[in-house]
Amino acid sequence: MNKLQHSTSSAFLHLPKRLPLIYDHNKPWWDQILDPGSEFVNQWNHIFLVTCLLALFLDPLYFFLPEIGDRVCMRIDYSLSVSVTVMRCVVDLFSTLHIAMKFRTAYVAPSSRVLGRGELVTDPRMIAKRYLKKDFLIDLAAALPLPQIVIWYIIPATRSSTAAHDNHTISLIIILQYIPRLIVIFPLNARIVKTTGVIAKTAWAGAVYNLLLYMLASHVVGAMWYLMSMERQYECWRHGCLRERNRTHSPSCRTSFLDCNNVETPERMHWLTFTNVEIQCNSSDIRSFDYGIFAEAFTDEVTTSGFMEKYFYCLWWGLRNLSSYGQNLETSSYIGETSLSCGICLAGLVLFAQLIGNMQTYLQSTTLRLEEWRVKRRDTEEWMTHRQLPQDLQNRIRRFVQYKWLATRGVDEEEILQSLPLDIRRQIRRHLCLALVRRVPFFSQMDDQLLDAICERLVSLLSTKDAYLVREGDPVNEMLFIIRGQLESSTTNGGRSGFFNSITLKPGDFCGEELLTWALMHNSNLNLPSSTRTVKSLTEVEAFALRAEDLKFVASQFKRLHSKKLQHAFRYYSHQWRTWGACLIQTAWRRYKRKKMAEELWMRENLYYVQLIDQGDSDYEEADSRSSIARSPDMGSGMQQLGTTLLASKFAANTRRGAGASSQAKKLLIDKPGTSSLEMPKLFKPDEPDFSGE
Repeated sequence: MNKLQHSTSSAFLHLPKRLPLIYDHNKPWWDQILDPGSEFVNQWNHIFLVTCLLALFLDPLYFFLPEIGDRVCMRIDYSLSVSVTVMRCVVDLFSTLHIAMKFRTAYVAPSSRVLGRGELVTDPRMIAKRYLKKDFLIDLAAALPLPQIVIWYIIPATRSSTAAHDNHTISLIIILQYIPRLIVIFPLNARIVKTTGVIAKTAWAGAVYNLLLYMLASHVVGAMWYLMSMERQYECWRHGCLRERNRTHSPSCRTSFLDCNNVETPERMHWLTFTNVEIQCNSSDIRSFDYGIFAEAFTDEVTTSGFMEKYFYCLWWGLRNLSSYGQNLETSSYIGETSLSCGICLAGLVLFAQLIGNMQTYLQSTTLRLEEWRVKRRDTEEWMTHRQLPQDLQNRIRRFVQYKWLATRGVDEEEILQSLPLDIRRQIRRHLCLALVRRVPFFSQMDDQLLDAICERLVSLLSTKDAYLVREGDPVNEMLFIIRGQLESSTTNGGRSGFFNSITLKPGDFCGEELLTWALMHNSNLNLPSSTRTVKSLTEVEAFALRAEDLKFVASQFKRLHSKKLQHAFRYYSHQWRTWGACLIQTAWRRYKRKKMAEELWMRENLYYVQLIDQGDSDYEEADSRSSIARSPDMGSGMQQLGTTLLASKFAANTRRGAGASSQAKKLLIDKPGTSSLEMPKLFKPDEPDFSGE
């Protein structure tokens, strides 16, 4: 042992004392020190775990090598041994690679585990020294090709070798090496769980993994049952042969007759003509020899069947008895048989509690959310019945609970996001919200920095059909940006009689724009603005909500939101501003129509008076002509005075209108030093249209 450690340690003397953790794909892994938590090592651990399970599956196949050949003889199935040996060599190659990798894998220094993950030791000498002291012997024992050496080198070199002797030797070697192979899996499994958290990434994969482990145990039990059945058969033949040695017939029975390699010898052929060994070892007659739990192997002709029939029968036998804890086994007094039965009972109890219990846990985890939702829905039903809510209100609550389940599947996204670091949370928000937010035309005018700040503060909102999101006159505490569904936005303009405006909001639209006006004010108080519209869902709606405090924070941190371009974009896409604009245009148009009607009426009145003058009596034509000649200067001056009066009144009206607008703008401007005049007052609601004169 000391020589082995000294020679292995000396192999690393040419290496530098410390190598960095390098992950260069252009270099082989044996020229690098590997991080035990890296993706490469993690993938290799999963591959080696599958290899170890395959090795545990292959080794019991050696128990199927002995079979019954001719009458009262046993032989070794060398065709099966070749196939198993080839597969076993491949598995041993993976074990050798795993040993080499562990010499190049860093480890965490125990003294550095006080805080955080700890410091990795990358010194090849320290890694080799620690591995040689800890796990090297177990890994080496599991990787040695002992069955191959025994079958192909030691047994052929033995002159007095028989099938029974070969069977005992192979069985002993397999059982001895099966222990370290089984021990290797436990630290490997723990290392994978420590690195990734779980063996299987999905619940179904975990269930299949535990079921395969249970099937592997059934495979081992079935193979051992077959091997002990052959041992029991050989024991019966040997006892019968020993009893016939004291008789006077010749030739006397020898144990070499029980080997199929001597089936053609004349002595054995003569011995078969009068021997009673075959009759005495009849499995159906328990008076001559009690096979106990191994009788099925001979009554069902398992030992003389082909490999596939033999294997699946043994697998079924092991699975049946493990699942029933060996309750149906009827044993004899043979101590090996009773020991196997006790082992089957204990193994079945442990495996069923551990593996099948884990599989059931994995399968239940797939429906855990559904069961939680059912319990919550049942509690909601009981609460609604206890509070005696109206039937229509109960139906609305049921629709909302059902719609929320379909949209989220019971997952609290906010809880998941809050448990992540800020940078990852920002990237997730950007991935989920940025493309949807850009569909809102108002947001498409903003830069990426401002959009990132908004996406970080958006929360999802769900609404069922015929639900009121906000009513006219209520405080507005959030802006809504529609992703799916349709909303109806209506207003009565403060309850004015005869006024009603209604529009349909579709994906890409927003509502609650009063909150943006409030957030951009420097002197906004704690009072939230009142809604100018009533918003009701026409279909099931999915939207993003931006709360008042979050919008206020974004407006105070990003001056880009105060730009004139964004204010114009906000006015253009705001449905409330469109309503106001339509009202003002309508008022201006009506005012223009009244003015046109007054001018037309004045022109008609003048034309009427002119016609009256032209249709005077002919008797006064000359007098009128003289008087008209005498008054012509006065008429010319009167018409000029009338035109001057009209122009003066129009100029005075325009002057009063301009003075009123400028005074109102001065009142709305915020008198604050250091601020621009192009700030929030431009977003206030315009003057109310005057419909009183209509």
